[in-house]
Amino acid sequence: MISSTIALAGNPNSGKTTLFNALTGARQQVGNYPGVTVEKKQGTFSLNGREFNVIDLPGTYSLSAYSLEEMVARDYLALEKPDMVVNIVDASNLERNLYLSLQFMEMGLPVCIALNMMDVADKRGISIDIEKLSSLLGVPVVPIVARNGKNGVKALLESFSGASPQLPPVSDRKQGADLLNPLVSISYGNDVDEALMEIEKIVVENRFLTDRYPARWIALKFLENDEQILKLALEYGHGTDNGCPCRDCEHRMLPCGVEQRESDLCRHPFFQKIDQILFTLTQHLEDTIESDPEAVIADHRYGYIRSILKQGVVSRNYNEERLQISDRMDMILTHRLMGPVIMGFIIYALYYFTFNYSERPVAWLDFLFGWLGGTVDTLLPDGQLKSLVISGVIDGVGGVLGFVPLIMYMFFFISILEDSGYLARVAFMLDRVFRVFGLHGSSVMPFILSGGIAGGCAVPGIMATRTLKSPRERMATLLTVPFMNCGAKLPVFMLLIAAFFEAHRAFFMFMVTFISWLGALLVAKFFRATIVRGESTPFIMELPPYRLPTVRGVLIHTFERTWQYIKKAGTVILGISVLLWAMMTFPGLPDEKADMFENQKREIIESSPDEDSLFFALDTLEKSRAQAILQHSFAGRAGKAMESVSEYAGFDWRINIALVGGFAAKEVIVSTLGTACSLGETDAEEPESLAKKLSETPGWRPLTAISLMIFTMFYAPCFVSVVCLSKEAGSWKWGVFTVVFNTLFAFMLAVLIYQAGSMMGF
Repeated sequence: MISSTIALAGNPNSGKTTLFNALTGARQQVGNYPGVTVEKKQGTFSLNGREFNVIDLPGTYSLSAYSLEEMVARDYLALEKPDMVVNIVDASNLERNLYLSLQFMEMGLPVCIALNMMDVADKRGISIDIEKLSSLLGVPVVPIVARNGKNGVKALLESFSGASPQLPPVSDRKQGADLLNPLVSISYGNDVDEALMEIEKIVVENRFLTDRYPARWIALKFLENDEQILKLALEYGHGTDNGCPCRDCEHRMLPCGVEQRESDLCRHPFFQKIDQILFTLTQHLEDTIESDPEAVIADHRYGYIRSILKQGVVSRNYNEERLQISDRMDMILTHRLMGPVIMGFIIYALYYFTFNYSERPVAWLDFLFGWLGGTVDTLLPDGQLKSLVISGVIDGVGGVLGFVPLIMYMFFFISILEDSGYLARVAFMLDRVFRVFGLHGSSVMPFILSGGIAGGCAVPGIMATRTLKSPRERMATLLTVPFMNCGAKLPVFMLLIAAFFEAHRAFFMFMVTFISWLGALLVAKFFRATIVRGESTPFIMELPPYRLPTVRGVLIHTFERTWQYIKKAGTVILGISVLLWAMMTFPGLPDEKADMFENQKREIIESSPDEDSLFFALDTLEKSRAQAILQHSFAGRAGKAMESVSEYAGFDWRINIALVGGFAAKEVIVSTLGTACSLGETDAEEPESLAKKLSETPGWRPLTAISLMIFTMFYAPCFVSVVCLSKEAGSWKWGVFTVVFNTLFAFMLAVLIYQAGSMMGF
């Protein structure tokens, strides 16, 4: 079977991942805000005897690599040389989106433009002459509506296989510059064009990166002050891989922002010639038009695009109501005063509906697992197998699965906010707040993906920090996104709130969210003032139009995220629960202790005056015996050893066991508490919810619950998140730092809250 590679590229929020899902059947995360795809994803589909590998590249506005996701996209296109680049273009913002298309053509890539969101353009009164646009650009243009997977997608598929007269089969196309897509050359004015030709000649003579890129495109990157190209040029010229050695120079500024040094290193003929051309052109443009080469090039590109669009390509039927509906909504929803109030109300309403409408399904699951435990208790004889099934599996995993309705409702409402475009407004509004704490508006999306509203995951949040261009702001964001309330922490909070604050569940969940954001921002401010000092960068963000979420899209997102939660509970959490059950069961009581309980049991049987007294006495003795076994177990001994320190935060040895298990996955805290409480119970015929068991357990009180919630919120992230953070930060030392710092910070807060609350009599 013939195989071809297709790369999907375009601006953030243009619909790349939606089209990727429509083509491959994959279910990558799709949201109506920029920055969802932070690394390339791969899928396949077959058509007319051909197999197509589809690569979903990160969104980028430019081929000048300013951030990590832009580097991922550019490096893939340059090094892997796909058979075709499908450039997804937002039809409702044609001029801005075609800027990237033009750069693809300047790079000599085989391009097919997928003109997406045609329905949005139509609603805004925008008409596009597809054939004329294709003719003027010299590339195929296919109109599509990716979000419904139907309108135009079939035509796009036909263009891949050659069934469309617009385009020959992908497998017949040449790599690099294509006959249908010759290398586009734009005039940037006499001064720039002259410098461009001189640099291009030098690049060709020295064969600098010509195996990757066209020589003219490399020359353009020099003029655009592209950091990656400049660094490679310095390494090429100096023969070093340690970056620019000119940072200590005293002569004049290089385009990379460092001073040139008068030394033999700086006089390599290749870079010296290019540097002199850049310096002369920059000085001339500053003296004559008070501009620089990068700005001149951008202006001429947009001028080229406008000249095409003005040739009857775009016509507008102005409809004020249709054109301004998003703007009118934003006047209220992003208002300086009303916007944050509305945002708080929306988040509170999310929690209110989640708790109230999931109450009955949660009760059904509690009954189901209680019935299941009672049935197993009846069928299996007393022994370790029975204890494993009831305490280790049913009560351990069941405690986590009991929150599935809450998680599902939470994901449902979050999906609506994502797909409607409102989360982008949240990022826009929070930028003003984030700047105060040394962060960037682009940090908001990693926070939200990590669980900033609730139910996210730290791993995609950590990876989403690639959208930040400043290394210092990116590092500060990396280190603080684990403080958000991911889906693994939610069961812990919901359990404790249900046990001690049932009458005010929505309020306490709202406060938990607020505290996690406040704590993350304060820590970020501390980091930006100490270990990652530096100036803040400006924030520019495109607000997508409001869209009515599709029922199919919301249900798919809800199901997939809920299924991930269930799958994790049935695999990782099950394995850890069984392991912790074993650690909380073995090695068992020593012989003398076991004999003591047996003697007490005989004495009770002989001395009890009636059957009710006998049952009560034996039940009390059995609970004491179960607690003794638990305390004498491996886990119990470890928990007891930590109790001398943890008691300052209100944590007993059972909580210590749960928190240690939480280093693997935060859901384990719930399953461990469920197992620990189950091992202390003997009456399986009258099952109680874990929340009720906790509320009746000696030593537990509302202040303990608050202290535990704070500690869970801020202590070390799960192991997978630590691995991901270390990878993104480029060193394991940051992973170790996160574990140590976060745990110490969380413990200090928990101790402060518990001790202050105890002194005040709570």
